Amino acid sequence: MAVELDLAFVDGMVFDGVSDTPRRLDVGVAGGRIAVLGDDVAAGIAAGTRVVDLTGRLLLPGLIDSHVHPVEAGVERLHCDLSSGWTKEDYLRIIAEYAAANPERGWIVGGGWQQAAFAGGAPLAADLDALGTGRPMVISNRDHHSAWVNSEALRRAGIDRHTPDPVDGRIERDAAGEPTGTLHEGARMLVLRLAPAATSDEQYDGLLEAQRYLHSFGITGWQDALIGDYGNHSAGIVDAYQRAMDEDRLKARVNGAIWWERERGPEQIARILGLRERFQDERFRITTVKVMQDGIVENRTAAMIEPYVHQCGPGETHDDGLSFVDPALLADYVSRLDALGLQVHFHAIGDRGVRESLDAVAAARAANGDSGLLHHIAHLQVVHPDDHARFASLGVAANIQPLWACYDPQMVELNVPLLGAERTTTQYPFGSLLGAGAHLCAGSDWPVTSPDPWLGIHVAVNRRLPAWHPDHNAEAFLPSESLPLADALRAYTSGAARINGRDDSTGSIAVGYWADLAVVDRDPFAHPADTIADTRTIETFVAGESVYAALPVAS
Repeated sequence: MAVELDLAFVDGMVFDGVSDTPRRLDVGVAGGRIAVLGDDVAAGIAAGTRVVDLTGRLLLPGLIDSHVHPVEAGVERLHCDLSSGWTKEDYLRIIAEYAAANPERGWIVGGGWQQAAFAGGAPLAADLDALGTGRPMVISNRDHHSAWVNSEALRRAGIDRHTPDPVDGRIERDAAGEPTGTLHEGARMLVLRLAPAATSDEQYDGLLEAQRYLHSFGITGWQDALIGDYGNHSAGIVDAYQRAMDEDRLKARVNGAIWWERERGPEQIARILGLRERFQDERFRITTVKVMQDGIVENRTAAMIEPYVHQCGPGETHDDGLSFVDPALLADYVSRLDALGLQVHFHAIGDRGVRESLDAVAAARAANGDSGLLHHIAHLQVVHPDDHARFASLGVAANIQPLWACYDPQMVELNVPLLGAERTTTQYPFGSLLGAGAHLCAGSDWPVTSPDPWLGIHVAVNRRLPAWHPDHNAEAFLPSESLPLADALRAYTSGAARINGRDDSTGSIAVGYWADLAVVDRDPFAHPADTIADTRTIETFVAGESVYAALPVAS
């Protein structure tokens, strides 16, 4: 007897999250799950079944972002959001408009500027001072590793020429040693700890706004890559998720990564275990610990095996970046977490940071055997070739942010001069990692860059941004490291589902799996590769419920 379907997708192409190419396939949904595939779908269509015509479109599993900061991104979208700008003038205009519209705010707090818009990647306090608000300002850059502050913020924090750099950060200074207005890494906290954090209501509103925006890209799940006290992040993020579940407004499947406080040690594990016990809902689970092992190349805090090339000409400095957690301690911490069944999600940008993360997992495997946990390293900007094969041999996944693998201004003006010609060729080695057997998953790191997965997939395949993008450069960046379209798309579907431990119910189109699905306006496999980024989401479904539609849905 045929199952009566709630929803049927017919007459179109389907990418199932596993195969190399789409195929023509009808898909039937009942009770929030995929109930039937193929020719049997027609028999389940009844008077109450909504039938979606896929002609000229593509159905695929709901996309999953493996590394994203939705609450922070949503709060920024609702407040002083610079992400729509591209130049210093754009940013100053946005800040001035926000300050004028919000005279009641004692501090101006925001984010979203890109370092390539400023000489040396370091904006000046004087430019913010010229806005004349008199209020302290702290504006994080897109990757939240640096902050732009005005003189009033420096004064309130007591930062002057006599203030030493913190061990995990750096204060930009002029020739006389005076702070110029940019604070990197831990130095940001000298000001951010004084600025008001987002309220619980603002975090909740930010989560809902982020969810709405992610749904518009066909995203139905994610790993929240930093839950804890860091920068403007707050441990209260878990309360925002709890409230969304209580009010039945969380329409996604989310895994949370709890921030590892690097100034503390194993005593924080008990708190993490308590959070894991508290949050094991289908919609929101605590499964993971986030360890930030190094910084970023642009401010010379990414941990490098060899020193950075000097900014002002040939020759090298003695600056090789920062390891935020002592490697010996890291190995101990990861071994303890692994033994307790906690996945570790590493941030590692530099080749030494990547190697230290791999070494820590190797120590855990030696101590515990194969726990079955798929630990993962995110970002992977610079990876030494000797370490490519270690991902597969250690069972460590490569969590890639493909949108960064291009000759955008940040790469050309900031990264390449600091890395040098030879080391530049070791950046974002997606193809090499895949060829060495590494498991790939993908994410955006939003609000660092756009959460649009099709923009990321475009760069993964083409190694350059589309022609319409403001940062487009016609030269492909290390095209030998490109990914086939199917592999890039799997990294956002079945590959990401596996990272979240949900690959038995999401990330693929198979009978019994949740009907977390996306319909897009074309089959990108049937179009030129340089148009992948033009793909647009028509409708997004979570458990068979329509949570986003580009056009009104017919009743």
